[in-house]
Amino acid sequence: MDALSKLPEEMDALINSFMSQAIVGDTTVGLTQYIFWMCVAIALLFVVIFAFKKKQAKSLVPQGFFVNGVEYVIEFARDDMCKSILGDTWKKHFPFIASLFFFILFNDIVGIIPGCHPGTGTMGVTAALALVSFVYFIAVGVKRMGPLGYIKSLAPEGVSFPMNALVWVIELFSTFLRLVTLAVRLFCNMFAGHVVMGAFAILASLFFEPLLQSFAVSAVPGAAVSIFWVVILIVIYMVEILVAAIQAYVFTLLSAVYIQLVESE
Repeated sequence: MDALSKLPEEMDALINSFMSQAIVGDTTVGLTQYIFWMCVAIALLFVVIFAFKKKQAKSLVPQGFFVNGVEYVIEFARDDMCKSILGDTWKKHFPFIASLFFFILFNDIVGIIPGCHPGTGTMGVTAALALVSFVYFIAVGVKRMGPLGYIKSLAPEGVSFPMNALVWVIELFSTFLRLVTLAVRLFCNMFAGHVVMGAFAILASLFFEPLLQSFAVSAVPGAAVSIFWVVILIVIYMVEILVAAIQAYVFTLLSAVYIQLVESE
């Protein structure tokens, strides 16, 4: 059978693998593959943090690739996503910003591993992350200005009625729209990346048999095609690692910007 003739069947199986499947219980209240791998990502994050703190405590000067690498990422989150955006208020928001960034980053990285389906690959988890971010910056605004003051701040001062009412409605809609855009952006980018990686993995596997049979002269063209798809798959994996880091960065950066907006009003 020609390799490409198997492609539709393999793609159907790939798409079905992204559907929530219950490991324990059912998909409504049970443990799905997404929640399982999200827990694995969280466990991996804790292992990295504890290992980092243990190694860091052994010396005042950071030593080794692992310690320096983790410290660099922490400093990046602190300087680029907190200090540069939040200014003088960065310290009180850094624990939230760093937790958000590392949680998304580790889930995204786990998702690159073949067969893994982390939390950021499902709309439910990305919506929950967006809701946490939404509630946090709303709470910051309410704490700073009071409930009535925050509501009034949605409309700029100096604008007369009825224009200020219209602006208030638009700003209110824009505020709730942030919840949707945060959730959808993260989910769509990660889901699309997983589909692309899966598709190229299927193409590589379908053409891999000629590579194993490349000792036969007649199989050389097929082997060349197989090598091509394997190379493309490796490139896609490298790009997806970059995309995973960028999506964690963008989500966290936008959350920091929303916090800064209510802090500065």
